[in-house]
Amino acid sequence: MSRVKAGLRKRARHKKVIKLAKGYFGNKSKNFRMANQAVMKSLSYAYRDRKAKKRDFRQLWISRINAAARINGMSYSRFMNGLKKSGIDLNRKVLADMAINDAQGFAQLVESVKNA
Repeated sequence: MSRVKAGLRKRARHKKVIKLAKGYFGNKSKNFRMANQAVMKSLSYAYRDRKAKKRDFRQLWISRINAAARINGMSYSRFMNGLKKSGIDLNRKVLADMAINDAQGFAQLVESVKNA
């Protein structure tokens, strides 16, 4: 049986990795072995950080809501508990945006939570 060479497929795999490594410094964008290592590492970082991004933004929103709630004389946990009890269904992203861009609206929200 004759030997099968990997030529075409191997070239295609290598080209795919080199294309992903475009813009990397030095040999990491030219040499396949170095590029492959760099691409695998960067793809794992990308996967990890897509998850971390969600955590980071939630943390940011909570700190913004907390700061705005304290300006209006209420702690974050009491504010969120009051929202839930009064049946106001707003997520943290919207609340944080309100706290920054619409301070008066947020103050009214805090007052409605205090009354409930």
